[in-house]
Amino acid sequence: MTLGVGIVGAGRIGARRAEVFTRAGDARLVAVFDCDPQRAQELARRYGARVCEDAAALVGAPDIEAVIVATSHQWLAPNAIAALEQGKHVLCEKPLARTSEEGKAVVTAAARAGRTLKTGFNHRFHPAIAEARRLAQSGRIGRLLLMRCRYGHGGRTGYEHEWRADLAASGGGELMDQGIHALDLFRWFAGEFSEVTAMLARAFWPADVEDNAFCLLRSKTGAVASLHASWTQWKNLFSFEVFGDRGYLQVEGLGGNYGPERLIIGERLAPGAPVEQEVEFSGEDTSWAAEWADFVSAIRDHRPPEGSGWDGWQALRLVAAAYDSARTGAMVRLAETSPGD
Repeated sequence: MTLGVGIVGAGRIGARRAEVFTRAGDARLVAVFDCDPQRAQELARRYGARVCEDAAALVGAPDIEAVIVATSHQWLAPNAIAALEQGKHVLCEKPLARTSEEGKAVVTAAARAGRTLKTGFNHRFHPAIAEARRLAQSGRIGRLLLMRCRYGHGGRTGYEHEWRADLAASGGGELMDQGIHALDLFRWFAGEFSEVTAMLARAFWPADVEDNAFCLLRSKTGAVASLHASWTQWKNLFSFEVFGDRGYLQVEGLGGNYGPERLIIGERLAPGAPVEQEVEFSGEDTSWAAEWADFVSAIRDHRPPEGSGWDGWQALRLVAAAYDSARTGAMVRLAETSPGD
């Protein structure tokens, strides 16, 4: 199966997606649209694709079967919905939308169209994280007790003037940027959450969104998750820890500026200090290729992909609850939802 693919948004992520599926050989780039015509021309020229005059022309093109939406946040939901309504499968970059309400509208459009909708949660496909989840699901560390994630970077000169720092464009700050990856991973490991408490800070960057988010979440089974997502983590950091009653799993690094990706497995085999095993995953970042392979497989097999549109919406519900908690100073309880809602 060779998919004809259109890309809305020819920035760094859109270009990375094109490189990944072209290398895989199971898709070809047919058309590109970007609000910057020069950027669209550059990406299209690289892969022998055409440039569309607007997003509507791209999503309506009959030779396009799947659309990648890789825009700033305010354009994610409108373009994803437009593509779904034209009968296209959609891979929409995280966070899927700016709000939970927008996210639900995208999921509803996918259900109505009967098409595959994937949220760009590539962290699920990092090999250390995927192996940690496999081990947790196998019972290696016993009953899940708690999780902890620290994730952040330090921005760059002029970061406060970029679209991520504009509430109208982004829908939120660091919690919507990197934090939503952690929220998705919490759900992937522990299932749904019922309680959220959060505090937000504008500690350094003069913007109208948070540069630090501190969240506590409790799952339906009682597991507690702690998140600190930061734009004042001056040296890039990713640390994801999962603790059970028989041991723990610790993922450090994502490669590149975040340091080597490694998994530490700790097991309480007897009273006293645990026995640790460390596995390092070196080489290039394979998460994007693995995520794309899963998307194509989901289309072929008519199944939900890992990191589905539903997952994107549920992560947005956690973000919304965190923002409500930070605003009111109270813990927020989440109502249950199901795919039919």
